[in-house]
Amino acid sequence: MATGVPQYRFRAVLPAAGGAPRVVQYDTVTVPVRHGLEAVDILRLRRACGSVHQTAGGSAIAFLVPAGTALGWHLPGSACTPGADLLPPTDPHWIIPPSGPQPYARPTDAWVLRSALCEAAITLTAGGLGPL
Repeated sequence: MATGVPQYRFRAVLPAAGGAPRVVQYDTVTVPVRHGLEAVDILRLRRACGSVHQTAGGSAIAFLVPAGTALGWHLPGSACTPGADLLPPTDPHWIIPPSGPQPYARPTDAWVLRSALCEAAITLTAGGLGPL
């Protein structure tokens, strides 16, 4: 777990068959803001970016990933935390907000995110902005 990086927990309630809501748990991957914004750009170009939130203090970026990702996440410079509460879709700190007719957060595929974070680290280092 990265020290000093705030951890966010997300949870969404989606409609299920028969009208009863179902709760979907997510994990979050947090990285420093510069690294995270570079990864967001990479993921947007690939059309693979899910919901992304910037911390209130602006020091970190939190990527929503599928539940269970935290069990196998080992990437230096990042932290993955399981579960918790989803922030409202109108929160001004969303970079990629929940969307759709019933706004719900969409996770980013964990392995696509890992690839984008690695590519972002290389780009930042090549530009003289690393190491992270």
